[in-house]
Amino acid sequence: MKSLVKAVLAASLVLSSATAVYAESAPSTANADASMSSGEVKKVDKSAGKMTIKHGPLKNLGMDGMTMVFRVKDAGMLDQVKVGDKIHFVAEEPNGQLTVTQLEKQQ
Repeated sequence: MKSLVKAVLAASLVLSSATAVYAESAPSTANADASMSSGEVKKVDKSAGKMTIKHGPLKNLGMDGMTMVFRVKDAGMLDQVKVGDKIHFVAEEPNGQLTVTQLEKQQ
């Protein structure tokens, strides 16, 4: 009986250690989604609610750097920037449409 208890305890220890290692190494979707990318504003189209950004890699979307048109989550974002501004931003793909969901103008 004692050896059975020891075996169960040992198995529990191994499983809990493996789970802890996996949890530490698994990417956090919250962190991945919130990772900001760098870019430069190339065009602002307030009437369409869009902006064109020349950007580096969008890691959370698995995209290389390029120049693209994005919708904005909030039209007020377009008032914060002008052509030539350097920005950090988060782009997501709700409903299959590339959308800037967070925006920070760089100084």
